[in-house]
Amino acid sequence: MQENIERRSNKSRTEATRKALIKAARHLFIKKGYAETGTPEIVKAAEVTRGALYHHFADKADLFRVVVRQEADAVARQIEKETREPTSALDALLTGMDAYFDAMTKQGRVRILLLDGPAVLGQQEMNRIDRETGGEELKEGLAYALNKSEDNSFPIDALATLISAAFDRATLAINDGEDKEAFRNAMTILFSALIAVHEQ
Repeated sequence: MQENIERRSNKSRTEATRKALIKAARHLFIKKGYAETGTPEIVKAAEVTRGALYHHFADKADLFRVVVRQEADAVARQIEKETREPTSALDALLTGMDAYFDAMTKQGRVRILLLDGPAVLGQQEMNRIDRETGGEELKEGLAYALNKSEDNSFPIDALATLISAAFDRATLAINDGEDKEAFRNAMTILFSALIAVHEQ
């Protein structure tokens, strides 16, 4: 009985330490950027020992990878929450786009997911994280909108990659102060044309 209590207590402390490190790291990565953030700062902000950091994470990049994945998960959950039942193929694509733009407005997400993420982890790993945390939804939305669910010859993966890149570039521009509505209108034109071509 006592051993079970101690095991649960140790597990709780371990989880609390891990969460403290992730929270402190996220704050510093947003405030200073990955390159300018040192592990001593993270340890100090989390109020844990250096040994605790290396018990949970191989190095700073490993900790950053967890932060990236956590943010990507949060974006996917928000998109899922905000995406309503579509009334049309165009509505399905625009609803998903709006949900993505909204999710990316949280402070620090652009820096973590679109700037430092690719620079530190590489685009290939970022693509893998995207696929594992909800990136398939865009591909599924396109397949639905274009009625290509059963067409294995249609380049849906490539199309999803191109549109995802367009979303990311638009998000970076909006984050820098450019007009969100202008990008929404541009994407509406693009999606409308895409759907029209495949309805002929």
